Amino acid sequence: MIKDITIGQYIPGETFVHKLDPRTKIVLSILFIACLFIIDKFVGYSLIVAFLSLTIYTSKIPLRYLYKGLKPVFFLIALTATLNIFMIKGGELLFSYGFINIYEEGVRIAVFMALRLIFLIMGTSVLTLTTSPIELTDGIEKLLKPIGKELAHELAMMMTIALRFIPTLIDETDKIMMAQKARGADFESGGIIKKAKSLIPLLVPLFISSFRRADELAMAMEARGYRGGAGRTRMKQLMFSSKDIVAFVIFLILLIGSISIRVFI
Repeated sequence: MIKDITIGQYIPGETFVHKLDPRTKIVLSILFIACLFIIDKFVGYSLIVAFLSLTIYTSKIPLRYLYKGLKPVFFLIALTATLNIFMIKGGELLFSYGFINIYEEGVRIAVFMALRLIFLIMGTSVLTLTTSPIELTDGIEKLLKPIGKELAHELAMMMTIALRFIPTLIDETDKIMMAQKARGADFESGGIIKKAKSLIPLLVPLFISSFRRADELAMAMEARGYRGGAGRTRMKQLMFSSKDIVAFVIFLILLIGSISIRVFI
């Protein structure tokens, strides 16, 4: 389960999506999330599926990475769907047993919300899978520039380092779990309370390792003369290209379609 988390991972490539300006991908990701909340009918999801299919195909991201990104949140998706099924009432009564009543509207909302979560995770995963940490930092910094150059740089650096360290900490957690299992630790049997207690021997070395890595990173940055955003130059300057215009035009079609479906259908 731990290795299935794909947040923060980057898959190098030379595809159309990889070559987009990071600012374009960040803005489109935010607007994509907005589109998911604009859409209130199943027919609107056909546009989302078409857009995601085009994005995944052009970025050449293996589907197994997207599936691995969904696996850790399957429980959350199932929990959300279950709560909607039993809590929402409306429409035709489909099933009744004692105090359990399942209505048509509850099932519809449950499926609708489950699909929204799946599309949300898949869409945002494309951003990190096709954008390197350095590009992500530069893109966030440029977008936050109105709040102040130095503050924008520090915020972008902190967010990107935190995102980049997720795969590192996942690997570290897996190694510690394997070492603890070799010493007889049991992380799988028992109830929820017992499983929670069994994680204590895992959390302590993980925290120690995290602080050690943070200290090593700080020393490495200081040794290389890092002094924040003041006077910092870049080897590669971010520049919009015709590819970014094409991406915005394609997404504009999705946005107009989503709004039209909500208003007129």
